[in-house]
Amino acid sequence: MSKLTDVPKRILIGRALRSDKLGETLLPKRIALPVFASDPLSSVAYAPGEVLLVLSIAGVSAYHFSPWIAVAVVVLMFTVVASYRQNVHAYPSGGGDYEVANTNLGPKAGLTVASALLVDYVLTVAVSISSGVENLGSAIPFVVEHKVLCAIGIIVLLTLMNLRGVKESGKLFAIPTYVFVAGVFLMIAWGAYRSVVMGDTMHAPTSDFEIKPEHQGLAGFALVFLLLRAFSSGCAALTGVEAISNGVPAFRKPKSRNAASTLALMGALAVTMFCGIIGLAMATDVKMAENPAKDLLLNGTAVGEDYVQDPVISQVAAAVFGDGTFFFVLLAAATALVLFLAANTAYNGFPLLGSILAQDRYLPRQLHTRGDRLAFSNGIVLLAGAAILLVWLYGADSTRLIQLYIVGVFVSFTLSQIGMVRHWNRHLRTEKDQAARRRMVRSRAINTFGAFFTGLVLVVVLATKFTHGAWVALLGMVIFYGTMSAIRKHYDRVAEEIAADEGPSDDSVRPSRVHSIVLVSKVHKPTLRALAFAKLTRSDKLEALSISVDPAETKALKEEWERRGINVPLKILDSPYREITRPIIDYVKGLRRESPRDAISVYIPEYVVGHWYEHLLHNQSALRLKGRLLFTPGVMVTSVPYQLQSSELAKERAKKRQEWNAPGAVRRGPVDRRPKENSGGKR
Repeated sequence: MSKLTDVPKRILIGRALRSDKLGETLLPKRIALPVFASDPLSSVAYAPGEVLLVLSIAGVSAYHFSPWIAVAVVVLMFTVVASYRQNVHAYPSGGGDYEVANTNLGPKAGLTVASALLVDYVLTVAVSISSGVENLGSAIPFVVEHKVLCAIGIIVLLTLMNLRGVKESGKLFAIPTYVFVAGVFLMIAWGAYRSVVMGDTMHAPTSDFEIKPEHQGLAGFALVFLLLRAFSSGCAALTGVEAISNGVPAFRKPKSRNAASTLALMGALAVTMFCGIIGLAMATDVKMAENPAKDLLLNGTAVGEDYVQDPVISQVAAAVFGDGTFFFVLLAAATALVLFLAANTAYNGFPLLGSILAQDRYLPRQLHTRGDRLAFSNGIVLLAGAAILLVWLYGADSTRLIQLYIVGVFVSFTLSQIGMVRHWNRHLRTEKDQAARRRMVRSRAINTFGAFFTGLVLVVVLATKFTHGAWVALLGMVIFYGTMSAIRKHYDRVAEEIAADEGPSDDSVRPSRVHSIVLVSKVHKPTLRALAFAKLTRSDKLEALSISVDPAETKALKEEWERRGINVPLKILDSPYREITRPIIDYVKGLRRESPRDAISVYIPEYVVGHWYEHLLHNQSALRLKGRLLFTPGVMVTSVPYQLQSSELAKERAKKRQEWNAPGAVRRGPVDRRPKENSGGKR
């Protein structure tokens, strides 16, 4: 099995890295930006469209509210970025929101934040990939026809890229992210130049369409509710902001300063792009509808089921650059690619948070260990599996998936900021330096405003999105919370149970006697080796035990035993129902009842084979027996291996694989420094 899996593993994720190479995987700011900020940067590709989709319920007349919604999103973005800059300086260890809440609000708040973030990371992958597939599908019909299959394939590809390591995946993702950012800024600048300087009138492909409003003439509370729902949809632009605070350890030194600078740059870029796309969408008269087949009208007639509604950014690019032009195609390709890569924010946040939670015994310990490439491989695979399940359940439909989105992230935003307020209050009680106190008071004011604003948005999100699917995200949080609580209780219970007592105990007291049993089926080399080893342990009592299933075979065993003169008593147990395991278990339990202070040592001869398929032909009874004996108190099980010839050949093959080097894997130095070889005695 090692040969079958090792070679493909090395081809897919590369050679293993030593633990002391971890420092070489740390990220400079230029790589950290696309690694940790690809999600909020790419969200400008769908967040403006979500705003217009919600406003379309009231018809085109409601579109004039979109700039004000954009302003509210911008204020919220700046507030959250400023708040998280305080977080990365105060808690640079990488725990992020979880560590802040856990330290300042208690374990339950910390676990709530962790549950919210884990759900949000899974949704980030599902939403980003589904949205990217839809963008790509506008140009390639095959992708639309096989949305789920394509989305799952891309998730698998991203998983393999991330298993190669954070730094390597960051280098791969940097180019498309920067191309996307440059393309959006070029589109905004060229659109503004054409509109303001040249006086051109730009028209989106849907500018001639009309929208059939679901609710005509909304006013009062209904209008306010609609605007709040549109605002909550636009808040998708903020998802992923918290990933930088969780990923501080991945930055180069000075870690906190570099993380804070990356946060500020990310916020400025995301806000500018979001506002620019909203402005151009209004200028080019983009039309969007939640149900385009029925609600979009062309010359008074519904466009029908065959119509494919392109995202806002695609329509704006067509209006500014021209449909099918080089820059239009470049931006469309970069948008689709960066939406796929936006999932990388979750691929870096989820495994790191999972590692911290595993260290705190809230998740399985396997999530705390790094893989061959010094990435948290188990967390990466777990995230991919959860995202694939979600994509399959929701048919890779970003419109349905996005309704589940942002609930978790605003739960973590709010609790984190409340925790930071408590953090500053605690430090202000002991700080005497006036300059330091002024900095703390300023930071507390920022976090207080952030807590109030994000808490308000959380209420809005829950009120407007609960019936549209947000309840699923809340259910996911409850499941994560319950699961992690149960895991922690299990680990605590095990730790308490196995803790060594200060004084003498039953586990430290030497057993009164050791009763050894060697299991025998036939007299062959493995049996003789097991008997020799059992004799070497000098037990108080040693016996061989065999199960009689076939009278003829049992008779032959007794005769062979006597012929060889083996000086170990052989006990035969009858098994009228031809069972092997149960008679041995009953016999061992009987010995324990007779002498509770005795230790029973069971020796099982086993074959060691060299091929995976040979395992299916041997040792099945031994495996079942060992599994049953593990649950019998006072019983020790010892496997006595006997290496068959195939295992020796396998060992030789493994040795050759260790000595083999892939082409280019060994640095040999400059050619002129290599020792010259003599050829035929010539000098």
